[in-house]
Amino acid sequence: MSAPHRVVVVVFPDVDLLDVTGPAEVFSLANREVGGAPRYEVRLAGPGGGVVRTSAGVRLVTDLALEDVGAAVDTLLVPGAVEAGPEGPVAVVDPGIVAWVRETAPCAGRIASVCVGAHVLAEAGLLDGLTATTHWSTAAQLAADYPSVNVDADPIFVRSSGRVWTGAGISACLDLALALVAEDLGEEVALAVARNLVLYLKRQGGQSQFSVPLSRPASSRRDIDELRLWISERLAEDLSTAELASRMGLSERHFARVFRQETGVSPAAYVEAARVEVARRLLESTDASLAAVAVASGLGSVETLHRAFRKQLATTPAAYRRRFRTTAGASRP
Repeated sequence: MSAPHRVVVVVFPDVDLLDVTGPAEVFSLANREVGGAPRYEVRLAGPGGGVVRTSAGVRLVTDLALEDVGAAVDTLLVPGAVEAGPEGPVAVVDPGIVAWVRETAPCAGRIASVCVGAHVLAEAGLLDGLTATTHWSTAAQLAADYPSVNVDADPIFVRSSGRVWTGAGISACLDLALALVAEDLGEEVALAVARNLVLYLKRQGGQSQFSVPLSRPASSRRDIDELRLWISERLAEDLSTAELASRMGLSERHFARVFRQETGVSPAAYVEAARVEVARRLLESTDASLAAVAVASGLGSVETLHRAFRKQLATTPAAYRRRFRTTAGASRP
């Protein structure tokens, strides 16, 4: 009988709790789903061993000290920590953790950062020349501090090379861990774990951290925010700028100016992005034809669907479906 896959999670003072417990729970559920001898053995390792206080105030007991980990590491998971800065969260990088990760990484089968743990990997030189993601709130810091890293703040997770993964945060740690399980044990096991976690859908790495409404800041005008919600519930209807302006009781020109001022985009661009998001979800989770997806999303025609996907995602609907299609549970809308 082969030895279980050894996962070592690095923990240290003020580490984000979910970054540690989320992936550990995924691996535990994978063991339960497969049955028999455990496929994963998860161990927490910290400086000097002992108890580590997380950012949530919850204390974790490590299984071993960093110096006792040894070379037999199949997956090295590196979570992160942040502190409050004058303009928002700032990733904290501990030099001792960085040095240990730099030394241990060559011996690990694969390395994955969780959330702002990407800053640790970058400081250790493990992301040089690679594309990486992190939590959106520290993506600008990562790009500024490490210009040799191609930072993409949008995806849920990125597999930069055969053995280096980076994940966004915070709940995206579950998506990253599910992707690792899919690589090890197959897609069906990963989907079963996702169902046990009561996740609506096991999201794929290239998907955005944001839905269209979340990607735009709240407006200073309540009527614009209410309109955005109204739009999201009526994407198959007439949402022309003229129609939206009429609903707001404004001239078309004045409405377009106010909407752009409050959201940063034109009404037409906002509506198209929201419709593309719906089309993406349908392509990922159903067997609907492209024509049906175009109608259901409000894009209308296959030609418009193609044009919108090329413009916003630099791909075609068919290519997107091949890449992000879930193999289980698909149905027609």
